[in-house]
Amino acid sequence: MRRKDREITNVNDKIAVISKCKVCRLGLSENNYPYIVSLNYGYTYINEKLTLFFHGAKEGRKIEIIKSNNNACFEIDCDTKLIEAEKPFNYSYEFKSVIGFGKIVFLETNEEKTNGLNELMKQQTGKEIKYSYTEEELNSVCVYKMEVEEFTGKQKPQKKKYNWKLRWIWKIILKK
Repeated sequence: MRRKDREITNVNDKIAVISKCKVCRLGLSENNYPYIVSLNYGYTYINEKLTLFFHGAKEGRKIEIIKSNNNACFEIDCDTKLIEAEKPFNYSYEFKSVIGFGKIVFLETNEEKTNGLNELMKQQTGKEIKYSYTEEELNSVCVYKMEVEEFTGKQKPQKKKYNWKLRWIWKIILKK
């Protein structure tokens, strides 16, 4: 990472970013061309192992790409805000993000699919409800996970502006 001063090094802080966000950009590769898709996700972080869960149609370009090459990357970001400046080249953006790499695995059993869908629902709703799904519902959807091999975090918080008026008021108060 080029900007070490922006790196999120604490794993709990990286998981906090993943926990807060709602959309993941999944990067795949087809014949050396990138293919990126935005997806809702769920996750687990157990025994220092991050797993992301996704769902979607059982067929289509994304599924075909994964079947031919299950290597993937992901990007998740939130807490974004434009940082304005007097000059255009001084504009910037506040953010927190996590990027990682791993492999996509299709979930096959009803138990695996149910667990994956429940993690996804927990992330999206913030509710720890164990939903149940019918055989027909589980057969109608593709549920897959990304077994993350490595991930990094980065942030750029907005610099706090010094409040000169407040400083002046405190000087008056302290002189009394």
